Amino acid sequence: MVTMGDVAKLSGVSKMTVSNVINGRAGVGDEVRRRVLEAIRQSGYRVNVSARTLRSGRTGVIGLAVPEIDRPYFGLLAAHVVTQARDRGFHVAIEETGAAAAGEIDAIAHSHTLHFDGLILSAVGLDPRDERLAGGGYPIVMLGEQDFAARFDHVAMPNEDGTKAATTHLIDRGCRRIAIVTGDALGGVNVVTRRYQGYLAALAERGLDPDPAALVTCDAMTLESGRHAAHRLVDSGHEIDAVVAVTDTVAQGVLRGLADRGVRVPGDVRLIGFDDIPESAFMVPSLSTVAPDHRWMAAKAVELVTARIQDPSHPAGEYTAPFELMVRESTR
Repeated sequence: MVTMGDVAKLSGVSKMTVSNVINGRAGVGDEVRRRVLEAIRQSGYRVNVSARTLRSGRTGVIGLAVPEIDRPYFGLLAAHVVTQARDRGFHVAIEETGAAAAGEIDAIAHSHTLHFDGLILSAVGLDPRDERLAGGGYPIVMLGEQDFAARFDHVAMPNEDGTKAATTHLIDRGCRRIAIVTGDALGGVNVVTRRYQGYLAALAERGLDPDPAALVTCDAMTLESGRHAAHRLVDSGHEIDAVVAVTDTVAQGVLRGLADRGVRVPGDVRLIGFDDIPESAFMVPSLSTVAPDHRWMAAKAVELVTARIQDPSHPAGEYTAPFELMVRESTR
């Protein structure tokens, strides 16, 4: 059986350095890290996870459960979480929940079964009153819009404030007939309802009445749904001078749909999104958007889950990410 000592000899470093590389700890240079990883590959060394877990009581793995892994926002979030976790000596296992309560409960169960040290869960479908969320002291940090009443550490997006700022920005640009393209889940507590409330708050603050005809809903928050929503909006004949999109992905679809109907952005209609995914800056026109601090959110979630791994008893906290408004060509 190949040992850690064999890997150390093969790569010309100490066993401690090999351990640091295996556990993703900081302080190892890129060249040394590559040499150790190559020695691991050549030798066929395998970490005895069971033995390590028995010794330490930990696996060094944090779970990250997100609704969909093929959405740009969640890919960006996952990349930041992986980086932040690695800096703290943890690996990340990513699971897709399908934005359903059953998938989210399964993610919690799997994290127990696979002996993850903790879980970061982006909850969409879960009812905070679900008795299966008892927790039992297991380290869980919640992301998303649900209110878990201080039962879990919770890192939230600036949904209302961010969308209010986006809508106010359009009003300050002289827009008065502002549509919103959003999801159809307008009941309960979710990203759709929270961002819609921010939109309404901005209108009310500036003395504008919401127009029911300016609310356009999508059955999914995808590029294609945004495109079809823009088609319906233009084909209705309802006059608008701006659109708030619930996400940047939906905004990309709206931009395409408006172009299909010969509507220019920003010449005829101004457009703003939410999330500041990397693609937003490269669209034509580049997309104005609400930019939550994704790195801050990931760092805070990892900080909280690792702190709870160390001390499961500390009181749960509620945290909301800071944001800024990225003003680009689509609203100028």
